Amino acid sequence: MKVGLFIDTWYPMVDGVIKVVDNYARRLVQYCDVVVFCPETRGFGRKEDTGLPYKVVRCSSLPLITSDYNIPTPALDPKFEAQLILSGIDIVHIHSPFAVGMSGVLYAKIHKLPVVATLHSQYKQDFEKSLKFKPAMNVAMDTIMRVFNACDECWAVNGGIKELYVHEYGLTAPCKVQLNATDFVGRINFIKNIDFIVRSLAKAKALGLTNFRMLFAGKGQDEKKLTDLVREHGLTDEVVMCGLTDKDMLEKLYSRAKLFLFPSLYDANSLVQIEAACQGTPTVFLQGARTAATVTPGVNGYVCTPDEESYAQMILDIMSDPESYERISTAARRDLYLNWDDVVRNVFEDYCAFVKAKRGDSKELL
Repeated sequence: MKVGLFIDTWYPMVDGVIKVVDNYARRLVQYCDVVVFCPETRGFGRKEDTGLPYKVVRCSSLPLITSDYNIPTPALDPKFEAQLILSGIDIVHIHSPFAVGMSGVLYAKIHKLPVVATLHSQYKQDFEKSLKFKPAMNVAMDTIMRVFNACDECWAVNGGIKELYVHEYGLTAPCKVQLNATDFVGRINFIKNIDFIVRSLAKAKALGLTNFRMLFAGKGQDEKKLTDLVREHGLTDEVVMCGLTDKDMLEKLYSRAKLFLFPSLYDANSLVQIEAACQGTPTVFLQGARTAATVTPGVNGYVCTPDEESYAQMILDIMSDPESYERISTAARRDLYLNWDDVVRNVFEDYCAFVKAKRGDSKELL
């Protein structure tokens, strides 16, 4: 069997969706052939993909001035279209509903292949921020939902995201929860509410929190704004900007940290919270965060009302109750850790079932 993974961003960009697809592809090659279909990215062309253990097919793209992402243009790239046609894939799995994802769905429909989509993001938030015009936002939402509703099945990254898509976005395709596992480095972007962390820590310091360090791991477009905010709030001695770090260093950071502060209301199901849990580092979420759907407050994580004063006070309360903290830390490691080998093994079994059902036979696919 040959699997096609379709995504509208790719290395050298680093975000959660890219890491999910990379981890899928690296493990799926143990069971089948894998092709990742993705766009070219500024300063990183097709030749840099040769060291990967799976095949990568890139399409042309256009730079997006207002973002660090590119706009894929597969329909304008005959070489990409030719490689897709000649790929011989048996199943399409899209990880985004834009140009590359659409090309995957269209190919699947033309060739009568099964097509699966993973629901990674809260797209309405993205459109509200970027389009700022309700009719345009509605058109954009209708467009991506037609893509998802054309799929044989959609996989939500947690129960909260499934509820969002079914009850608010209008998903009609069959949908189930398919959790992700670990391995991720963050994007430093204010859309993830990281400025909330700085302001909350400043309030916690004013309330008496002493002798602490806040470690920011990752890279992104808002690094300078974050550094300026840290300086503005008098936290230069307490905040460390770690930059991009490898997996071994991340494990050390998580094992060193007492808490993982993650007040994002944007993320659907961030991998970092699983990674932190694997090292016994519980996460402090905000109420209303879809990504908090995998934790039980006060059991294997923390959920706080969405204001900086409450967040600051919760940090102080956690640090003042070491017995409760140790119990929650242990439960986070026990309840929330998933590894990619197990996840991808189950994913491959689902792929086989989809292909067999589409073909109407039970031919061995291994």
